[in-house]
Amino acid sequence: MHDSLAEKGLRILGFPCNQFGGQEPGTDEQIKEFAKGYNAGFDLFSKIDVNGDNAHPLWKWMKEQPRGKGFLGNNLVLFPLQFLIDKQGQVVKRYGPAEDPEVGHYFIFLCMVSLT
Repeated sequence: MHDSLAEKGLRILGFPCNQFGGQEPGTDEQIKEFAKGYNAGFDLFSKIDVNGDNAHPLWKWMKEQPRGKGFLGNNLVLFPLQFLIDKQGQVVKRYGPAEDPEVGHYFIFLCMVSLT
């Protein structure tokens, strides 16, 4: 998705998270090195928490937005989970793991990634 839509302005930001079954136990450097093996062309950030007291402020904000709320409350319970943000910085939609996002004319697509 990133390679085919980057020229149209789409940016994918990946945030590893180890809160879902320990799927990202490595260090930030190990995760980034592993991603290179899959030619991950999107921006990959440091590992974060998305739930609880230590949740990253961006993820707290996205979950509080009208289109960022989940059906089972605001804790993220499914993995991977993605948020689509428009060019004005508004949450357009929260996607679950089985949903295929339509992202053609939006700006930023934020996702929790598991590369292992």
